[in-house]
Amino acid sequence: MNMEFEKKLALPAEVKESCPTTGKMNETIEKQRKEIKDIFEGKSKKIVLIIGPCSADNEDSVIDYIERLKPISEKVQDKILIVPRIYTNKPRTTGHGYKGMLHQPDPTGKSDLYKGIIATRHLHMRAVEETGFACADEMLYPENYQYLDDLLAYVAVGARSVEDQQHRLVASGVDVPVGMKNPTSGDYSVMMNAIYAAQNPHAFIYRGWEVRSEGNPHAHAILRGYTNKHGQSLPNYHYEDLIRLCESYEDRNLLNPSVVIDTNHANSGKNPFEQPRIIKDVLHSARQNDDIAKLLKGFMVESYIEDGAQPVGGGCYGKSITDPCLGFEKTERLIYEMAELL
Repeated sequence: MNMEFEKKLALPAEVKESCPTTGKMNETIEKQRKEIKDIFEGKSKKIVLIIGPCSADNEDSVIDYIERLKPISEKVQDKILIVPRIYTNKPRTTGHGYKGMLHQPDPTGKSDLYKGIIATRHLHMRAVEETGFACADEMLYPENYQYLDDLLAYVAVGARSVEDQQHRLVASGVDVPVGMKNPTSGDYSVMMNAIYAAQNPHAFIYRGWEVRSEGNPHAHAILRGYTNKHGQSLPNYHYEDLIRLCESYEDRNLLNPSVVIDTNHANSGKNPFEQPRIIKDVLHSARQNDDIAKLLKGFMVESYIEDGAQPVGGGCYGKSITDPCLGFEKTERLIYEMAELL
C-alpha cells in the first residue's frame, strides 16, 4: 500500500477519560435525547429544528451562536425543540477546501488528528455545559463516532455516505435518532434502504471488534434536494415529493415514519435566504394533508452569526467558510414566524 503509518491514535475510552463529562451534563444530554425521540415516536407534537453553521469552524463563535439561541428556544419551547448543529467534519477531499475541526494543523501545517479529536469533543462538551444544549453532528467517519457518542443528541448521515454499508450498520447501533439523507442523485430507494438497514439488527466488525446491534427505531428520512445529470440543483420538498415519501414509507414495514426537511443544499440551490420560504411552503403542505403532517418531524437550517460565506481565513467573525448561511437576525425572525405557523 502507498501509505505511511505514523502513529496509532488513542482509543475512544482514553479520549473520554481526558475530556470527561459530568453528571449534570449527562442529565442534560439524556433529557434532550428523550425529547427528540418523543417527537419521532409521535408522543410529542413539537417540531425539531436542527440549526447552526454549515461547519463548526471556530469554537468561540460557534458557542456564541448557540448562546444566542437560548432565549429564543425558551420562548418557542412549547412548539419547537431547537437542536444546534455542530458539524465538526466536512466531506472535502479535493483541492484545499476546509475539512473540519478534526483536521487541526500542527506547526508544520499537517493535520494533527489527535488534536482534532480532542477539539471536536471539547466543543461539544462546551455546548452542553455552557448553553444547556446537546447538539447534532454528521457521521462522516463512522469509526470516529465513539469519540462523541456520549455527547450527541442527533446524528445525520450525509448524501454521499447514505449508500455506504458501514454507515448503515453503525447507525443501527446508535442510541439517538439518525437522519438518512437522500443521495445526490435523488433516488428515494437508496435512502429508504438505508433506513431499513439502520432499523434492523446486525452483526459486523467495528474498530476491530465483532459487534451486534439491536437496530435503531428512530432512523428516518432527510430530504435535501438532488442534482441532475447536468449538475443542476433540484428541490424535493414540494407537496408531491412529500406524498411520494408517505407512499414509500407505506410500502415498507418501517417504524416511526418521519421526515426532516433540509432547507439548504440542493433544496435551496445553496441560497440560504430561500430557507424561510421553503419552511413556510412545507408547513403549508402539512396543513393541507394529514399524512404529511404526521410524517413531518422537523427542519434543518444552515445559520450563523453573519449572512453569507467567506474564504477560509477571511477573518469575519461568525461568517461561514463553507456554504453560505442565514445570518442571526434573519434566523431569529424565522424561528418566531415558524412558531406562529405551528
